[in-house]
Amino acid sequence: MKAVMAFNLRFYLLRLRHSSTIELLHRIWQLCARLHLKILYILDGRQFNRFAVECARVDNLKMPDLLPEFTNASANFKNGFPPDSGALKSDIRLRWEPARLQLVSTFFAWESYRSATARGRLSGDAAKALILSWIKDNPFPHGDNYRSSMECALRIPVLFYALKQLKYLRSRDRDRILQTINLHARMVANGLSLYSSLGNHTITEAVGLVFAGSMYRLERTGRSWLDTGIRILQSEIEHQILEDGGPAEQSLGYHRFVLDLYWLVMDFVHKNSLANLSHWQPKLLKAESFMSTFLDMNGTFPGIGDSDDGAAVAPGVAPRRNASTISSGERITFPASGYSVINDSRLMFTFDHGPLGMAPFCNHGHADALSITLSKNGWPLIVDTGTYRYNGVPKWRRYFKSTRAHNTVNIDNQDQAVQETGFIWSRPYKVRLTACHEPGGNLFYDAEHNGYARLSDPVRHRRSVLVVGGETFLIKDRFIGKGIHCFQINFHLHPQAEVSAEAGGWIVDHGGEKIYMNLREANFQLIRGQQDPILGWFSSRYGHKEPTYTLSCTRMGNANSVVFTTIICTRAPWVRNWFR
Repeated sequence: MKAVMAFNLRFYLLRLRHSSTIELLHRIWQLCARLHLKILYILDGRQFNRFAVECARVDNLKMPDLLPEFTNASANFKNGFPPDSGALKSDIRLRWEPARLQLVSTFFAWESYRSATARGRLSGDAAKALILSWIKDNPFPHGDNYRSSMECALRIPVLFYALKQLKYLRSRDRDRILQTINLHARMVANGLSLYSSLGNHTITEAVGLVFAGSMYRLERTGRSWLDTGIRILQSEIEHQILEDGGPAEQSLGYHRFVLDLYWLVMDFVHKNSLANLSHWQPKLLKAESFMSTFLDMNGTFPGIGDSDDGAAVAPGVAPRRNASTISSGERITFPASGYSVINDSRLMFTFDHGPLGMAPFCNHGHADALSITLSKNGWPLIVDTGTYRYNGVPKWRRYFKSTRAHNTVNIDNQDQAVQETGFIWSRPYKVRLTACHEPGGNLFYDAEHNGYARLSDPVRHRRSVLVVGGETFLIKDRFIGKGIHCFQINFHLHPQAEVSAEAGGWIVDHGGEKIYMNLREANFQLIRGQQDPILGWFSSRYGHKEPTYTLSCTRMGNANSVVFTTIICTRAPWVRNWFR
């Protein structure tokens, strides 16, 4: 208990340090407004309920398109999270997920692709039962499900879909759903994530206000919700989607989430002639082009940055997107977001030279400067290790965000930035791409970061990547600085890959697709599932982790003399003993 109290105190002190006077006043107002709302409802909830029922205008509103989409996340959602012992008690994220009621959205999306059979009607009955039982079991304003504005906002569209799609809904049940939407919207409006809290939560809350505001648009309160939601979305499309289409939060999972929220709102607003948002489309198309660059042959992308597998509509359901595709043989560098990608018919390679995350806290970024990933013919080989969990397991949260958990170099067993809490970084690094060109038909990248400038003997890490013939990667890590340090390089491999030592190097085989790896200055050590210190773990989805192989090498030496030269061949090398 003392540890939890100390953690919370540290968290709030850090937030306070980054808050302006205006933000502090805003937060005080939010607390007072939420408390006032709860007190008024407890004293006389009939006034709010009467407004919710009598002022709602739902019948003439059209639903946005909900399209079935199978993804790994949807399979996980269907089968339930596989948390380890005690996870449901210690990780509120795993309690909030079913409370989003997004299973209802899957019923409606798949219903439109089925004929009106008994099975379809049964799904509608199950959806109605799920919603009404949740409302009964979670009376406003009590419990964890009213703590987060984002969680309230995510339920608003689902409840709207229910009003539109459920047939033979009794007036009493309809009134209960309307009352829940109205109270959720009031909680969101009084608890918006603004100032230093800007992020994907802000987008979600704005979307909730748009849906609720559209229902009450003829009243001053509802019109304010609608206008506020659209205004925030307009501001944040410029803030959270960078000039090259990449994510300010440095997370591919949350970028997909944010883009889907924008597509959902655009479709809904245009169908109902609530506003003209067509000027968003060029920005969203550029962002879709960014995302498509990272997709492998199986339609999946690396787990760069945080991800909780959350979905804008529901796992397995997507809004109507105007998606963009890439041509074969694509080689692209995104200067604003800081990624270089090779995505051709055979290889998928990423090189991260971007910032830590969205200032000031870089909440969902990982300390992964100069990290790489590599897939071959759709089979992941060198991987980003993922997220695992946010809460209840602090040592694992710290590990999966750490530099050690990424395919780069850590110095003196420290991260490239300082982890203050599970969601707050300090001393964020700067990364600079110093070269990107194609000498003689090959491809050359050079980048450096200053994350270790904070050491008593500062060090700068520089990584060069030369891609020869489109199939051999020469990766050279150099260091500029003072003093003797401990340097550790790691390459994390997919947990289903087979790894073997041969001819002075290592063969990594996943699904019959092989790469050949060699470290010229020393030899890699093969580590799997190490507990102290933690190394050799992989998380494919939220709440799940498993051991994986990691090729690791640690060297002590002067910063200016230590070098790592890694050779990765995607075809069997013809020279015996691997270029030694």
